[in-house]
Amino acid sequence: MKGVEQPPQFHPEGDVFVHTMLLLEKLQAGSSRTLAWGALLHDVGKPATFRVAPDRIRFDGHVEVGVKMAAEICRRMRFSSDDTGQILALVDNHMRFGDIQRMKESTLKKFLRLRAFGEHLELHRIDCLSSNGITESYEYARQKLRETPPEAIRPQPLITGQDLIEAGYEPGPRFKEILNTVEDAQLERRLISHDAAMEFVRREFPS
Repeated sequence: MKGVEQPPQFHPEGDVFVHTMLLLEKLQAGSSRTLAWGALLHDVGKPATFRVAPDRIRFDGHVEVGVKMAAEICRRMRFSSDDTGQILALVDNHMRFGDIQRMKESTLKKFLRLRAFGEHLELHRIDCLSSNGITESYEYARQKLRETPPEAIRPQPLITGQDLIEAGYEPGPRFKEILNTVEDAQLERRLISHDAAMEFVRREFPS
């Protein structure tokens, strides 16, 4: 990471190494191992994807490359599958906060219910404080968590695969599409009952 420049308008603090060291300094005492490793590895894909575009320095695809590199590092370190999964999730999702204020309600709720979301939130906070200092997305996420009851973020499903079978649908890959579509409509409060969900399925996904 040393000497890998970053666009100064987003990273006035310096190169990728300086940015990463600033993150580690901001980890609070007692932080989890997964958060610490997520902080260390969140931009590990930047050196491999560095390019100088006409408008600015870019790191296209650095998240995807970073996830692969982090997976190999976790394998070498012999981390547990649970720890590895969380570290990779932190690397994989750290850029999504940039879109959080434009997310559909269903997308936002699925984002907020990521496992150990508090670690994602804290990584984003120290990421901001170690770069341009803008924490609008962090504050927005915290506000949404305060405003939204847990049962609205992770509601009981209106229908199940068994409901589809009983309605005459053949089990298969289509089930996932149907259930995901119904869940999105439920999270967006367009569907609020089992009967309404089944009517929606019959209309949108004729058997």
